[in-house]
Amino acid sequence: MKKTIGYILFAFVYYIARLFPIKKKRVVCIMTHDDGKGSNVSLVAQALKEQSETYTFSYITKKDTLEVKSLRDWRKVASFLLLKPYQMARAEIILLDNIFLPFAYLRRRKGTKVIQLWHGTGTIKKFGQDVNTGKLKELERRANTNITHLIVNSSKTKKLYAKAFGISEEFVYPIGLPKTDELLKRIAQVRRDRKNPYKEEIYKKYQIPEDKKLLLYAPTFRDQEIKKPQIEKQLQELLEGMPEGYILGLRLHPFVSKALKQIPESSNICQLSFEEDANTVLMASDLLITDYSSIIFEYCLTLQPMIFYAYDYEEFSNNGRGFYYPYEKYVPGPVAYTGREVCQLIQDNQFDISILEEFVNCNYEYLDGNATKRLIQLIED
Repeated sequence: MKKTIGYILFAFVYYIARLFPIKKKRVVCIMTHDDGKGSNVSLVAQALKEQSETYTFSYITKKDTLEVKSLRDWRKVASFLLLKPYQMARAEIILLDNIFLPFAYLRRRKGTKVIQLWHGTGTIKKFGQDVNTGKLKELERRANTNITHLIVNSSKTKKLYAKAFGISEEFVYPIGLPKTDELLKRIAQVRRDRKNPYKEEIYKKYQIPEDKKLLLYAPTFRDQEIKKPQIEKQLQELLEGMPEGYILGLRLHPFVSKALKQIPESSNICQLSFEEDANTVLMASDLLITDYSSIIFEYCLTLQPMIFYAYDYEEFSNNGRGFYYPYEKYVPGPVAYTGREVCQLIQDNQFDISILEEFVNCNYEYLDGNATKRLIQLIED
């Protein structure tokens, strides 16, 4: 009930503010999933600043929404409910990286572009309208009707994303995502210079010995783990069977990492969940261990091996979100169902890089590093 009242108050102020004209080149950046410098919205905002000094910006971040939800400071709540909808009502461009539910109670103005830069570069598991039910599904559907541009990687995912967001395919643009540009740039730099400063940065920060290889364990977000993460068993199995010469880096979904009280005490594990720049973590890693996470759509560009630790495959498939594709055939790496199997695969070190190359070609329409330029062109058209 409190959330609904908040959404309605937000919309009420928004509609009053519509009495004022749209301010040209006014941009509102809604970054409720990832407010780091390497996020899609941050990168587009930076590109717009470089394009013209006449752009002006305001922001809605994860921190803003958390402060409002906590109701600890009435001044911040009041500021959010008065200032943010006013800024949105007068914006010519709205960039967002997540579903913004107050949108369900308002309608964008004619002349305002609402650009959804979804935080996942691709998807294995179902999401959005394909899995949500009840009031949440209806609110998301209504919120998404405001989208004018949904940016995706490839024409092959156009229909899938249109269905997941509940919008027409005519609003989906397969031009690539800005954070891919940044990652491609770094990969090219490392290959050119034969030196990896991102690996050096992480190794120095976490005091990882230079002779160790970094295994990145990045499991997907599971809805039931928001309040009680349940990965202790998987971590223990990986640590117990991990071959010599490796360090396990842990990167969890933001919701899960905050709820996880502690990680097992071991010199062979480091907590990387709170590193703001995901690309730096990816560039520092020698191998990715994941399950159903969209992180694979960025990591595949490095052409480093991946292992898919699907310890709850049956449960996730039958009672969880489920998948868009036959899982075992789709993922670009071997599938393991126990920690022991994962560690054996690491020990064997037999990975087919051609599978990764095929996966990249299948999921990327562009690999030219110009996704941000194409998006700026759409914005200014």
